[in-house]
Amino acid sequence: MTMLKSEHLELTGIYVPAKRRNALEPEKIEELAESILEDGQKVPIQVRRDAKKGFILVNGAHRMEAVKLLGEETIEAFIVREGNYSL
Repeated sequence: MTMLKSEHLELTGIYVPAKRRNALEPEKIEELAESILEDGQKVPIQVRRDAKKGFILVNGAHRMEAVKLLGEETIEAFIVREGNYSL
């Protein structure tokens, strides 16, 4: 089994599908932002590479929005292959 290594990616280079954007809960984003501010980002988001869009978010929309809320420009992420989304 290969261990995934997280990378810091530019938030502007990550496309969030509408289905994930529409499921966002503002209260959860604020709670996560407070947690990240106090303890740092504990769990990287998951993205996959896309030839047209750069990276597409697979898992972690709330974490991504929380990091944006904190004014960050990058986020810690695992780059996964299609069909390999669970850790």
